[in-house]
Amino acid sequence: MKTLLILNDPPYGTERAYNALRLARSLLVKGAGEVRVFLMGDAAACAAAGQKVPQGYYNLADMLGAVLRRGGEVGVCGTCMDARGMADERLVDGARRGTMEGLAEWTVWADKVLVF
Repeated sequence: MKTLLILNDPPYGTERAYNALRLARSLLVKGAGEVRVFLMGDAAACAAAGQKVPQGYYNLADMLGAVLRRGGEVGVCGTCMDARGMADERLVDGARRGTMEGLAEWTVWADKVLVF
């Protein structure tokens, strides 16, 4: 199965991004096929490297790293990055700047598209 997860919410303040990345990681751990994650809108900030969170609190950059280490792919909307002043160099290792055209290609590729 090929799964695309599209995240729109900010990294903190709601648990949608957290739950989406938990699901992405679980799908990869279970060997349920290929997983791609696309971050857009406020979710672009999920891919910011060097996040500092209180002890005991989840870190979405680390969670994205876990998805990437297990073979998942992570794209970040370039327009959304620009609107938030995020340079490519600020992305976690393995995440890459994406485009709406790229998201359209990923959507066609996917068997399932989940939006958070």
